[in-house]
Amino acid sequence: MKKTTYIALIMVFTVLLAVSTFFIFSHFRQEQKTQALYDGLAEAVTEAAENEEPAEPIQFSEDKTILAEYAALYQENENMVGWISAPGTQINYPVVQTLDEPNYYLHHGFDGEYAACGCPYVQEDCDAIKPSDNIVIYGHNMRNGSMFGELDKFESKDFWADHKTLSFDTLTDKQEYEIVVVFKTFVYSDSPEAFKYYRFVNAENAAEFDAFMERCKELALYDTGVDAEYGDKLITLSTCEYSRANGRLVLVAKQVTDVDD
Repeated sequence: MKKTTYIALIMVFTVLLAVSTFFIFSHFRQEQKTQALYDGLAEAVTEAAENEEPAEPIQFSEDKTILAEYAALYQENENMVGWISAPGTQINYPVVQTLDEPNYYLHHGFDGEYAACGCPYVQEDCDAIKPSDNIVIYGHNMRNGSMFGELDKFESKDFWADHKTLSFDTLTDKQEYEIVVVFKTFVYSDSPEAFKYYRFVNAENAAEFDAFMERCKELALYDTGVDAEYGDKLITLSTCEYSRANGRLVLVAKQVTDVDD
């Protein structure tokens, strides 16, 4: 009887090990496939930007055409609204938005296939083209550092001091942003300590804008010495932060240049 039980336990553990190994291997292969996808997109953007004979421009509006480096990607996926990159990190990705299914890209890659890491995406009530006073962009905090997994580098003031700007290009305009504040908070709570920063999209007036910035500054991990005022256009990068339940690491930056400057 004991021998039969012992054999049964060995068989159970063997099956569990095989299943665990399968899932680990599948996850690893998925990560490799997704990384190859985004590496290929970044390479395509670089090549298109350097092409001496750009493709025929695509009209986006009456007075705007899509930038040459993003034209092919937009034709591939019309949910694309821009490209985000932050020097010193792996953040170098297309940014998408779906109004009818806001969180679609939480677990889908740029190609529409399932991907645990998803694709950076804009909150549904923000307008990247107009633009809104604040464009909220979400990205997963991946263990391998992909997506917004290296946003935590900005927790260090020393790192920020060497990387004070980032870019968020729309389909039609190249834009540079200066980092104003980096902070941690938590969400999905009625606690007065929770900061629902994602609700700030457009300011009704200067007082509303200033109140948002004041709350950001109260939570700041360090003082950047950079301020934003009513009329400035902001982007907010948001990712999960695991020191507490429903924690978020947030970076807010203001637009300082664009293609028309």
